[in-house]
Amino acid sequence: MGFPSFKFDPRVMAGVTAAQYQTPTPIQAEAIPHVMQGRDVMGLAQTGTGKTAAFALPILHRLLEGPRGKIRALVVAPTRELAQQIHDAFEALGRQCGLRSAVVYGGVGFGPQAQKMRAGVEIVVACPGRLLDHLEQGTCRLDGVEVLVLDEADHMFDMGFLPNIRKIVKRLPVKRQTLLFSATMPDDIRKLAHEVLHDPVTIQAGVAKPAETVAHALYPVPQHLKSALLLELLKHTDTDSVLIFTRTKHRARRVGDTLQKAGFKAISMQGNLSQNRRQEAMDGFRSGKYQIMVATDIAARGIDVSSISHVINFDIPETVEAYTHRIGRTGRAARTGDAFTMVTAEDYDLIRAIERVLKVTIERRKVDGFDYTLPSQEAHRSEFARPPLPPRGPRRPHPMPAHPHGREFPSAGASQAPQHGHGTPRPHGQASSVHPRPHGSGPSRPRSFGGGGRSFGGQRPSGSRSSSGR
Repeated sequence: MGFPSFKFDPRVMAGVTAAQYQTPTPIQAEAIPHVMQGRDVMGLAQTGTGKTAAFALPILHRLLEGPRGKIRALVVAPTRELAQQIHDAFEALGRQCGLRSAVVYGGVGFGPQAQKMRAGVEIVVACPGRLLDHLEQGTCRLDGVEVLVLDEADHMFDMGFLPNIRKIVKRLPVKRQTLLFSATMPDDIRKLAHEVLHDPVTIQAGVAKPAETVAHALYPVPQHLKSALLLELLKHTDTDSVLIFTRTKHRARRVGDTLQKAGFKAISMQGNLSQNRRQEAMDGFRSGKYQIMVATDIAARGIDVSSISHVINFDIPETVEAYTHRIGRTGRAARTGDAFTMVTAEDYDLIRAIERVLKVTIERRKVDGFDYTLPSQEAHRSEFARPPLPPRGPRRPHPMPAHPHGREFPSAGASQAPQHGHGTPRPHGQASSVHPRPHGSGPSRPRSFGGGGRSFGGQRPSGSRSSSGR
């Protein structure tokens, strides 16, 4: 099946051609025909599966007929980055359609958004809080909306947006088409789907397990040596672009600062940044100005960079679903990728649950030459300070810079995952040592952070998958 089979208007097909889409992704192939027919859709799909085009292309086709100058399609997204990304997709795909769109989120001026909507737009992509502000101020009306899209609904629930979503829905016509997309389906989202969808078609694509193009590895390490191990990994791993996940925004900022001081082109994405700084960080990561981005799960919403070669979990996520979503940021668009996870003794219940989903035992690795027995500093120790070297013994080849402030780094805490199964994790002593990738085992990467040319990627899997404020 190709895009011509959907019988899009030639102006929409021009956008498909300009985007160089060749073959529809699974979510596109399944969802587009139903959306074109006007059916409500509940789509279970992660970021990176092509779901934005799955709803944007049919919406553009639909809006070519009918009135202009009023809001006819509304897309609600949980974060500013994702809203901007969706808005950009509408503009790119609909360049020859003559339809106008606006993106609405907090952290930037209210006036320019209001002015644009008063001037007349057919498509609005919005975050819930700022959209409610506009509704309360009377700067936009939703009584002409024909299509509502709720994107990444599970994360809108995580961020506490469901009450706002229900307020927005009350402002919409009862007779409309509604499309709801979510990577997971907790009970609250099922309840919301029951409230807003009418006789929906359910489509599932790529949710049950991570992409087969991703290679997984665990790095057992004491909590106080995580940052030292991270620096060693980056110095010896051949990479293109790296996304590092932490559990808190403060941790993201400190990891980012430490990587910068160690000489890496790194940036952190966390909630304390202004919108301009967030956009600058995102643009810099996409362009390659920054080769490493450190982010929390929420701040990483909307990061859609197909060239990410490595995802590193500095802190393990709290659920299996969050793990699959994180590592889904690499191995995209038919590329291969690596997912490295640093684990402590408290993390193994969740690791066993992840292994059951993957249906494999994830390889445990150790970094050659790294001393896992170094003690933490007794006074004013810092998560990012290099623990003192033993008085006798070989000198480490890559010294770790001390954190300039010498502050203690907050603990990630124990995993909150429920108990799973009865398997026993492989002891740390049985972890395999890491060696450079054998010649010919996979495509070489053009850039290296560490200058050592060594790679921890191992043999690549043979499978591939195509992929086209508030």
